[in-house]
Amino acid sequence: MMLTRFVLTPLLALTCLAHTAEAQTKRRPAKAAPSEVVGSPEWKAAHYVVDRDSAYANPYVALRKLQGGNRRFVENKSIKPRQDQAALTNTEKGQKPFATIVGCSDSRVPNEIIFDQGVGDLFIIRTAGQVMAEASYGSIEFSSVALGAKLIVVLGHQSCGAVDAAIKRPDVPGHIITLVNGIKPAAEKTKNMAGDRLDNTIRQNVLDQVQQLRDLEPVLAKKYRNGEILIVGAVYNLHSGKVEFLPETLQNLPAFRPTAAATPAK
Repeated sequence: MMLTRFVLTPLLALTCLAHTAEAQTKRRPAKAAPSEVVGSPEWKAAHYVVDRDSAYANPYVALRKLQGGNRRFVENKSIKPRQDQAALTNTEKGQKPFATIVGCSDSRVPNEIIFDQGVGDLFIIRTAGQVMAEASYGSIEFSSVALGAKLIVVLGHQSCGAVDAAIKRPDVPGHIITLVNGIKPAAEKTKNMAGDRLDNTIRQNVLDQVQQLRDLEPVLAKKYRNGEILIVGAVYNLHSGKVEFLPETLQNLPAFRPTAAATPAK
């Protein structure tokens, strides 16, 4: 009887130790796979991350950075870069935005959110229907000449009220008529187009505005012809969150020719 106790006791002890080790293993957090390590090459690839300084230096890289950021937003993978105290401190004495967005004032189109960018990344000019005048032109030129932004995106959006007004021509008070007048040429072009007239006019309005900026002398037209900047157009879908860069504005683009070494963002 004593021998049986002597044999069973160590076996029981070993069994207890095994159960304890198993329980501790279950409680211990698993090591993250390489693709889950924030900042790793695998993580960057999975989140479509494009280098910030390269985007500032080259408008084609900047375009890829915006596309990647919007893809993160659509797929609910936003990383919310440069949105902390360090970003505020680093941009306190200056800014180097890698893109200029000429967009609508609509509150449903928050540019930094839909492109998943942060403080100092985007220089934004917003008016209803992204209708432009002298102040807008000066602001866009400032972003290019003084701040070094090399990508300009004209961003329209689904269900734009200003475009709808240009189609329906209601009586409007005050200076709202200037918005309607600015979009009327696009509305006239879509009268006989197949499909939804509002959607067609939103798209046409962006196409017209892109051409307007490409032809704007003396600053933007020269820079565009020389390949120093890109000017493209896009439309944001309120339902899906996706930004569609219009293929008509991505064709026959000039080859990029930097005039001087770009200064990286601080």
